[in-house]
Amino acid sequence: MKRAMGLDVGTKTIGVAVSDAMGWTAQGVETVKWDEPDYETAFKRLDQLVKQYNVELIVIGHPKNMNGTIGPRAEASEQFAREIGQHTGLETKLVDERLTTMQAERMLIDADVSRKKRKQVIDKMAAVMILQTHLDQAGRM
Repeated sequence: MKRAMGLDVGTKTIGVAVSDAMGWTAQGVETVKWDEPDYETAFKRLDQLVKQYNVELIVIGHPKNMNGTIGPRAEASEQFAREIGQHTGLETKLVDERLTTMQAERMLIDADVSRKKRKQVIDKMAAVMILQTHLDQAGRM
């Protein structure tokens, strides 16, 4: 199993998660600050994380509209996937992430995490859910 990195790409932050060595579970790593489309800033930190965790596959959340169509945020994710793929030479994969941020928020609320704390970890948590979705699907193949 390839070591994978999951990304929840927003306009100001990128939530980052990585898989364990066995490819079974996703762990949140950090939230990278950037201003879309300043790829250079984002790639500087992501390059370090790719190297640190020996990442071979980058999984990016693909926020389709609820009806399955592609809107501006999904297009931005597709563009990010192309850019980081060219930059790193690694395989990239888009994973449907409809509802992951809402699920992450609900889990944090259920865990009684304060609003301020939720804001700090929501993107990282969404990245965990995106990557876990990929790992679960890959495990079934």
